[in-house]
Amino acid sequence: MSGAVTYEERGVIASMLSRRSVAVAFVFFLLVLLVVMAAPLLAPSDPAAMSVRQRLTPPGEEFLLGADAFGRSVLSRILYAGRVTLAIGAGVAVLSSIVGILIGLIAGFFRSLDGLVSRFIDAMMSFPDILLAISLVAILGGSMINVIVALSIVYTPRIARIVRASTLVVRELPYIEAAQALGSSSTYILLRHVLLNILSPIIVQATFIFAYAMLAEAGLSFLGVGVDPSTPTWGIMINEGRQYIDQAPFLILFPGLAISFCVLSLQLVGDGLRDALDPRIARQM
Repeated sequence: MSGAVTYEERGVIASMLSRRSVAVAFVFFLLVLLVVMAAPLLAPSDPAAMSVRQRLTPPGEEFLLGADAFGRSVLSRILYAGRVTLAIGAGVAVLSSIVGILIGLIAGFFRSLDGLVSRFIDAMMSFPDILLAISLVAILGGSMINVIVALSIVYTPRIARIVRASTLVVRELPYIEAAQALGSSSTYILLRHVLLNILSPIIVQATFIFAYAMLAEAGLSFLGVGVDPSTPTWGIMINEGRQYIDQAPFLILFPGLAISFCVLSLQLVGDGLRDALDPRIARQM
């Protein structure tokens, strides 16, 4: 009898973490979450505390990552800004997934509504993401909640399209027909038999949307149409530091690195999840 551990025995997480790059990305992102959640304990100073005398102080003993144009600690602002940026990414991933699942299940299961809903999904996806986000934020107003709502509207069609395609396949399987023959309601079938069997691609796509939303928020804040400037985000820090790029490049370097590494780690984790949740690929890992 072979001593090899099968995919089923290892489980999805163990299979995903068997790839070194994915494991490093997963651990890195968890550390980022822990660090930003502990910002009040780890931040060396109040992120809003100003000291004009120390403005644009380069990284050193007094300010580990330097000070901005108002003499505020860049490290403290990165820690607190990370909480907002990650909260926006998570909020968009959750909200767009919930709405996208609802739309996709309806379109894929009820044939009479499929055409109308599918055209709506195609119409929404025809707009460039950033232009649609800018338009929605301009209409709704620049606040954290409105940014989450606007980006959720932008990314909901991505989830809806995946859910619809998966539902179209699942609804033709014998156990769905058996459930209908036994008199099960459409709601019960959708939640108990359809949704539970299509969760894998939804989870993977939600991971990618988390990363996309963080980048989109940074883009909106950089353009000045994101959250209120008084609320620090990594995108706002880059926007504030761009006018001092010649004399203090560290003002955009450190928040830029924070966004880049977080997005990269999420993309790697998403790739690892996709491979681990696909039995054909997972058995080869």
